[in-house]
Amino acid sequence: MSDAVFAAPSEHPSHIRYDDYGSTVATGDRDAILKLCEDLNVRFLRLIFIDIDGFAKNVEVPASKFEEGFDAKVMFDGSSIGGYVRIEESDMLLRPDLDTFRIFPWGNPDARVAQMYCDVRRPYNKPFGGCPRAALKRVVSRAESMGFTMYAAVEAEFFLFKTNEDGSCNFVTDDDGGYFDLTPSDLAERARREMVTGMESMGLDIEAAHHEVAEGQHEIDYKYAQALRTADDLSTFKFIVRNIAHAHGLHATFMPKPIFGANGSGMHTHQSLFKDGKNIFHDANADYELADVMLHYIGGLKKHARAIAAVTNPIVNSYKRLVPGYEAPISIAWSQRNRSPMIRIPEQRGLGTRLEFRMPDPSCNGYLALAVQLAAGLDGIENQIDPGPPLDTNVWQLTEEQRAEIGLEVLPANLGEAVEELEANDVMKDALGDHIFEQFVSRKKSEWSDYVASVSEWELEQYINY
Repeated sequence: MSDAVFAAPSEHPSHIRYDDYGSTVATGDRDAILKLCEDLNVRFLRLIFIDIDGFAKNVEVPASKFEEGFDAKVMFDGSSIGGYVRIEESDMLLRPDLDTFRIFPWGNPDARVAQMYCDVRRPYNKPFGGCPRAALKRVVSRAESMGFTMYAAVEAEFFLFKTNEDGSCNFVTDDDGGYFDLTPSDLAERARREMVTGMESMGLDIEAAHHEVAEGQHEIDYKYAQALRTADDLSTFKFIVRNIAHAHGLHATFMPKPIFGANGSGMHTHQSLFKDGKNIFHDANADYELADVMLHYIGGLKKHARAIAAVTNPIVNSYKRLVPGYEAPISIAWSQRNRSPMIRIPEQRGLGTRLEFRMPDPSCNGYLALAVQLAAGLDGIENQIDPGPPLDTNVWQLTEEQRAEIGLEVLPANLGEAVEELEANDVMKDALGDHIFEQFVSRKKSEWSDYVASVSEWELEQYINY
């Protein structure tokens, strides 16, 4: 572990908490933030934007250029970002969201570093159809035009592996713990605690942290928020997990299924709609206390599930997780309490009435994943799509004949199948926008084609003597 890189924030002499200054910038006041930067010796500002695959990129500016950064005058070469633009139209602008300003709690107190999430724009502040953050904002605006505000929380599971001397992953887990295991204070446990402290310092409201089912697998849960804030927080979450893991000599991965024969990592997404400050998914007088608007929202998720999968489960490895026997959903169904279908309704009612969409995994682009889920739910509401009755049977134990008898659909078996479903779905195309839709489909077709043509070690072991 290199304490100089990422010491535990609670023990670091330069440590500050979001709560120490959060109220100062709550309104996104440009001048107040600039004054805060001066008072707290902020010398560098990371202007963060997200590519189509969900990876965070950044342009870092020094204090002398802060005003240009705040005023959306910082440009970058968009042709260098996969899925963005061609070389002849490469100039792009970063327009920061002042409400996302955060100061990193680590490092030199005389030269602090801060960050803001940005929307990508074309020159002259024209919209850019390839910005994932803007795509989510567009669907959120559509929901708002219908009177709805989406609240969401994600449970992004991850694995921690040991590293080689050169820092590369050696695919050996750091522990042999299981679900909720209480172990001695080993390396992973200390790292997880530092992750929690770091996240709290960056404004995430952490609710719980624990070991997951598989060896080396962990989960840290943070409080729900409006959709855009949740997507921004997910990006911050991944950054902190990866960096603190690295400081402990560990490799953190959000790959859905890194270990054969073990449970994979999901990103269960809890969601609800509010209207006039009330959770409209709840109806005390309805069956199960679930309002019609919630049932229709579920109907939309079910209808578009096979197309949604390409976005929420976007890599070849995603479909190694979505197989029977490892607590991941494969059936397009909904239920109360029952964790085997794609959608589960947790017990809580009233303000906490929500659905848990269990299909997504943490390799996805959080902005696009929330955009397509919300778009599907809104389509369900607009068209009053009936989700059918809840399925309270353990669907993992059903035979093929039983599945056919009740008309139970299943999720795509692989990325190629999912992309075909996405390509044929107009609701998903509208949610992503033409640019992202076309680039995403093209990139995923290429990824699937490369995978199909590759030869794996398993194949060599099985067939080399034929």
